[in-house]
Amino acid sequence: MLANFKKGLVSAPKELNSPSHDPQHKYHQQNQHPLNHFLNSNPNSLSFSFGNDASLAFDPSSHTSNSSQRRLFSSMDDIYCIFLGGLDNLCTLNKQYGLTKQVNEPMFVIQAYKTLRDRGPYPAHSVLREMEGSFGFILYDLKAKTVFVSLGADGGVKLFWGIAADGSVVISDNLMVIKSSCSKSFAPFPTGCMYHTEGGLMSFEHPKNKMKAISRVDSEGVMCGATFKVDVYSKTTQAMPRVGSEANWATWG
Repeated sequence: MLANFKKGLVSAPKELNSPSHDPQHKYHQQNQHPLNHFLNSNPNSLSFSFGNDASLAFDPSSHTSNSSQRRLFSSMDDIYCIFLGGLDNLCTLNKQYGLTKQVNEPMFVIQAYKTLRDRGPYPAHSVLREMEGSFGFILYDLKAKTVFVSLGADGGVKLFWGIAADGSVVISDNLMVIKSSCSKSFAPFPTGCMYHTEGGLMSFEHPKNKMKAISRVDSEGVMCGATFKVDVYSKTTQAMPRVGSEANWATWG
């Protein structure tokens, strides 16, 4: 799966930029643009473009019996979600949210997001901790112009994110697309973490702790975009999302 968001819509941590990044780097082949490269590599893929703001793509033919490798897509009310992996407790979560048993993983994420965005009974990190299984998802709320990304804590699913030559942010499980689009300015998306347009990167397992950037060097000794891990010794000063009728997934401070 692939998501490409224009510069400013998603403000990735500055450490994701490689110190060796060449500002003059340009795509020397058309198919090195993230979306074009992905579509050329996955000819059966479906893609969605939202003006110059965002693009999403996924390959429905990649669906397999291995739940950690499933790629699913759903949309509702201008909210779009690509989901990789599976939830072991999906039936329980659907019942908890008053949803039917036919609701799949990306539809559950959309419904949970809408519930928290509009009525907010729980902070986002509490909901994510309830999701059991190997998963990663990318959600785009077209009307609110917000992006929500999360990766499960068990490491069964991997995502990568990077900064392309035009400053846009690329997120994908396809490492070759990331490398082609972002050169050295990329890193694995940290497990057990979530990113929100307004709140930035944080751990949903340890929401009171800050995230720290760790320098990363490739096999050729070249500095790449930093990886991010929970700083167990440093607490965040950011206020936790409120709990109650005024709590909102889009309000993080």
